[in-house]
Amino acid sequence: MSEAIVITPVKDSPETTDKTIEAVCQSDCDIEYSVFNDFSQPKTKQLLLEKQKRWNFHLVHLEDVTDNPSPNYKLVLETAQKMAIEKKLPLIIVESDVIIKKDTLSQLLKLAKSKENAGLVGAITVDKQNNYNFPYTFEKIKNNHTVETSHSLSFCCTYLSLPFLQNFNFSELSSKKDWYDVTISRQAKKAGFKNYLAKGIEVLHLPHSSRPWKNLKYSNPLLYYYKKLIHKRDRI
Repeated sequence: MSEAIVITPVKDSPETTDKTIEAVCQSDCDIEYSVFNDFSQPKTKQLLLEKQKRWNFHLVHLEDVTDNPSPNYKLVLETAQKMAIEKKLPLIIVESDVIIKKDTLSQLLKLAKSKENAGLVGAITVDKQNNYNFPYTFEKIKNNHTVETSHSLSFCCTYLSLPFLQNFNFSELSSKKDWYDVTISRQAKKAGFKNYLAKGIEVLHLPHSSRPWKNLKYSNPLLYYYKKLIHKRDRI
């Protein structure tokens, strides 16, 4: 019996997407896995078709269901929420620049069950040197603790509980935004749920692989914020 609905939104970055799908499909727990292709280039689309032949996951090309240009994270979240509620299962998001371990999902599920009134539970992200990296650089001390957090949880590798999914309808999310981790983290707390960051569950994060312009935030902040504000990119 499936233990969770797992989704991966994909926008190009075929090298990391390849690794993400391989890792999720080799998870040690029973999941229902869906990959949402958000108007990727032909190279990525071909990769996804090849991966689907090898592994058992549901592939959705958003170009077949909407004319709205990428990013379509709101549509993906709405669709995933409906799937989870219909199946009465929690939702886990694993983004396409994240590589999980074989037991990551089972650890998240076990941990979430042990925590009081969990809304979101996020696995902490590390770089190739095993240091905490974006978006959890605010955690300075490495340990295996699970901490209740007031910080927003990124959707890099994050569990969303069924009670929370049943409490807040993602159709209420603003269509003027591109990303929703901040809004959903806050909404969970507003509704009385607790959000947890699992420092004992580490996943490799290769940030901004599908949106390399975002690396300007570190190398050229002025140009980054120009693109963000003038071109209305990366609205959260």
